[in-house]
Amino acid sequence: MKSAMLLVCPHCGTRNRVPPERLAEDPSCGRCGQPVAPRHPVALGDADLPRYLQGTEAPVVVDFWAAWCGPCRSYAPHFAQLATQRPELRFVKVDSDAAPQASAAMQIRSIPTTLLFVGGREVARQSGAMTAAQLAAWLDGALR
Repeated sequence: MKSAMLLVCPHCGTRNRVPPERLAEDPSCGRCGQPVAPRHPVALGDADLPRYLQGTEAPVVVDFWAAWCGPCRSYAPHFAQLATQRPELRFVKVDSDAAPQASAAMQIRSIPTTLLFVGGREVARQSGAMTAAQLAAWLDGALR
């Protein structure tokens, strides 16, 4: 059995220890009581994205998007669908207009752009909208 992993609560920023086998049980934050591993994408911005990426030991999938972007809007349901199916991954959405510092720090040149972080480091990047099946295949390849 694996030891507990650290997950940053997307609501209050507290680091929580969660055994990997309990990720599918909707664990709650020890501080605020909110879900620490929600089965939907969470919105993060300039202030909380760096801490979340550095403090979360589970792989984090980040979608940089904007409300005015048609491909971003068509990609959103596929991204959300995969979040419900992959409890071992954390799914994050960053509005590139509302989070210009994060977008600049991650060198986002076009949207939608999806990044995969493992251990706080970017390990893969894909620009453009994908279906849930394409996103799953891309993630599986990148996580090998």
